[in-house]
Amino acid sequence: MGYVKVVKTSPYFSRFQVKYRRRREGKTDYRARLRLVKQDKNKYNSHKYRMVVRFSKKDITCQIVYATIAGDVCVCAAYSHELPKYGLSVGLTNYAAGYATGLLLARRVLTKFGLADTYKGCQEVDGEDYHVEEEDDAPRPFYCLLDTGLKRTSTGSKVFSALKGALDGGLDIPHNEKRFVGYEASEKALDAEVLRRYIFGGHVQEYMETMEEEEPEKYQSHFARYVEAGIEPDSIEDLFVSVHEKIRADPSHTKKERTVPAEKKNWNQIKSTYAERKERLKAKLEALAEANEDEDEEEESDE
Repeated sequence: MGYVKVVKTSPYFSRFQVKYRRRREGKTDYRARLRLVKQDKNKYNSHKYRMVVRFSKKDITCQIVYATIAGDVCVCAAYSHELPKYGLSVGLTNYAAGYATGLLLARRVLTKFGLADTYKGCQEVDGEDYHVEEEDDAPRPFYCLLDTGLKRTSTGSKVFSALKGALDGGLDIPHNEKRFVGYEASEKALDAEVLRRYIFGGHVQEYMETMEEEEPEKYQSHFARYVEAGIEPDSIEDLFVSVHEKIRADPSHTKKERTVPAEKKNWNQIKSTYAERKERLKAKLEALAEANEDEDEEEESDE
């Protein structure tokens, strides 16, 4: 066997510095986070707000967050599981639901800061790119940055549906129309009709109609919750129009009423009192004494 050079020596391992925990877990891109969180020194302790968008299998999370040394602070949040309150009970993770969740977040945070009447956003959704304009003699629009986490920011991604909803809701977020669905790189232009169709669930409607014609049995199982809720393909656009109107009318969060249970559950073993322990010991000693007496009687009978 030839000579093998040791590349990683003992001093290497003794000086090895482990990465941050969330980097080891693959949860945080610290290179991107640094650029989103770092604030200019001349702005002192001004908060740098981020619009955090996360998609899971059953939910969409949109939050307005700012960073501190102790950790991130959530100012306002909206979730797609809140949309049943506004009339949307199915398809809570698709493109149209992402738009509705972003719109809900925008209206909610503007209401919290008293800017809802000043900046109403784009009330007639036509799919065109929208930039909020600063009003004279009024506070500036609420400014924040989009935080997509580890999500790949490809053209047409659902992350940008929440961005579009927040923009139409009246938030000021730096963006480019190149990432919205409907943008054609060859023509270098955004097809507003395609984007509007996705916002109002037109792609779902088209898929439902195609499946209903070609595979009616599969349609009944695949869109079972739509059928159960009585949602027809033709009524999807009207449904989302009403959802957007209800969100603008009342974006506030309603807390669930929590009642104290009648019987308090306790999974831990209840500690015995001194008197109970004394009685238990007394019973054990009596049982031992009786057992000894029985053994003595048996021995006498054998003799």
